[in-house]
Amino acid sequence: MRLSHCNTLILSVFALLMASCSAPKKVPYLLEAENIPAEILTHSQSIPDPIITVGDLLNIDVSGVNMNALAPFNKGRYIDPEGKIGNLSRNNTNTGSSGLEVSTDYYLVNSDGCIDFPIIGKIKVAGMTKSEVTTTLCDLMYPKYVTEKPTIDIRLMNFRVTVAGAVKQPGVYQSKNERMTFLEALAMAGDMDIKGDRENILLYRTNADGTREVHRLNLHDRNFLLSPYYNLQQNDFIYVTPNSSMRQGAWQMNPAVTATITIVGGMSSLASLVIGIINLSRK
Repeated sequence: MRLSHCNTLILSVFALLMASCSAPKKVPYLLEAENIPAEILTHSQSIPDPIITVGDLLNIDVSGVNMNALAPFNKGRYIDPEGKIGNLSRNNTNTGSSGLEVSTDYYLVNSDGCIDFPIIGKIKVAGMTKSEVTTTLCDLMYPKYVTEKPTIDIRLMNFRVTVAGAVKQPGVYQSKNERMTFLEALAMAGDMDIKGDRENILLYRTNADGTREVHRLNLHDRNFLLSPYYNLQQNDFIYVTPNSSMRQGAWQMNPAVTATITIVGGMSSLASLVIGIINLSRK
């Protein structure tokens, strides 16, 4: 009987040692990614132009040789009585609690997927890329309103993603160049907590047509570098699921149950003490 207990103890210690040895393997990202052929990595690095969706903020700058003719097409600009280009005050620009810049000089894509453009009026832009919007605006302006094709620069001002869950600094993070990879987003959030489950990360995505996607990602898998979800889209939401140890640590017993167990345990100890005393007195 004692031998059986000894074997059980040895097996338990061995299992604990094996678990502690395998734990470090669960920490690194993209295991053996260096073995991916270079030609495959090069082929997968094309980054698609962001697709404009409802709620986006666009900064649209129209320029050309005759800026006086193009000034009315630029939000916040006007021609003064002397024929010079003036700029409206940008005191209405502010930074919200999320750290994101907001200004009425930008064009908000409304719930219908449209922007209200000077002179031209409402234009449907949701579901289009920036280059497609540029072509559309140019065709609407030239040659109807201007005698030369304008140069149009469009910037997406709210390319941001949200990172939450088992990371060190959850929050909303913005990109100034309309690009962000999954690893960049994690770095902005201070990297994953040691108790974050690297094989169980959720990506919530809202498409330009309003449909939603949910994808479960595995950062241990080196092929994640080739995934279409490695390059993020604006308004993506990343949730790092806590691993089993973190979930167990977060579990709390009802205080009433805890108190009951404590009382019962105390009564049991007291009963054991009384029985021990009685047995001693009988000897």
